[in-house]
Amino acid sequence: MASFSNNTNTPIKNNDSVVNDTESTPTKKENLSEVKSFDELDIPESLLRGIYSHGFENPSPIQGKAINPVISGRDVIAQAQSGTGKTGSFLIGSMARVDLSINQPQVIVLCPNRELANQIFFNFESLNAYLGIKGALIMGGTGVEDNFKALDAGAQFIVGTPGRVYDMMKRYVLKTSKLKTFVMDEADEMLSKGFKDQVYEIFQFVPPNTQTCIFSATMPPHAIEITEKFMKNPVSLLIKNEMVTLDGISQFYLGIEQETWKVATLFDLYDRLKINQTIIFVNSKRKAEVLKEQLEANNFVISIIHANMSQVQRDQTMKSFRTGESRILIATDVIARGIDVHHVQVVINYDIPRHVETYIHRIGRSGRYGRKGIAINFVSEAEFEKLERIQNYYSTQIDPLPEDIRSIIGN
Repeated sequence: MASFSNNTNTPIKNNDSVVNDTESTPTKKENLSEVKSFDELDIPESLLRGIYSHGFENPSPIQGKAINPVISGRDVIAQAQSGTGKTGSFLIGSMARVDLSINQPQVIVLCPNRELANQIFFNFESLNAYLGIKGALIMGGTGVEDNFKALDAGAQFIVGTPGRVYDMMKRYVLKTSKLKTFVMDEADEMLSKGFKDQVYEIFQFVPPNTQTCIFSATMPPHAIEITEKFMKNPVSLLIKNEMVTLDGISQFYLGIEQETWKVATLFDLYDRLKINQTIIFVNSKRKAEVLKEQLEANNFVISIIHANMSQVQRDQTMKSFRTGESRILIATDVIARGIDVHHVQVVINYDIPRHVETYIHRIGRSGRYGRKGIAINFVSEAEFEKLERIQNYYSTQIDPLPEDIRSIIGN
């Protein structure tokens, strides 16, 4: 089985080398300055129009720091909180590097799940409204023939998931000779055991002079160590664990003596509160299905999403939840990362996540882009140790849920 290692066959970048563009276009002059306005960026006017029509007004802190290094061709490691504009950072920076005269893949954005790939591609198309880059969404659950057609038609900007992207590379349908920029979103998961070997295989097709950019809300040490094997003198925009907080999200816990009492506690919570939309996170597909049955038996309208559902089912579920047809979404961690539903006010961790890094991604589904949100953690006696680990890891305080929760939520 492949792994990241210092063998002679691995396309490892030399940390002393200088990042260059592909041979067909001149290298942009390096500019690593922080920007306060999108007007300061050295980008095409048509991309600037797309930025403003997309709804961006001024760069967020991560956008102000990250966009110029990406445009300049530098390798970038960027860590920023969920909902602060990470996606816009790598999209704007990499889109500015595309040469419209070259009808071959120049940018690949890789992410761990289909929902996130769909969302990134949606944002790409919005920013691309006036620019005219040929984009393609290459992911499982879509037709292989459709992927062939998009790539054969000269797709320049690829958004996809590892399995299908690697499949297209192996078939030599996704050609990489003109690749300029390779982006990994949610990089900590992409470099975890579940994806690491597949990412390694993909890197066999990535030219050594390709710019590599990795973005995530959390960046544990094992991920940083792996990046040293395939990045060249990267610009690092990292923050400490205790600074990975989500302003505007109030965090609470409800102590529940026995696991079996959680569902009754959930009913009581909904009786007391009027909540617009809620995501309830559980740790298993089976738990999601059982909880759905219990809630539906009490006349709740429920959506559910987990990895065993088909892509069509998952898309329909997210559409139903986004449009407000259902106000409660029960989910496993398949949507913990990157999914933006504007009206989610409350996230409930029905189960405390197995991994501390997942916590920040889950609760980040509320309070997007500065809006206020609430995270409520159901904690059985067996889970209190996990809650303490989360508090220590993020140096954060999770308080008992107060009796006057109505006033906090605004009901």
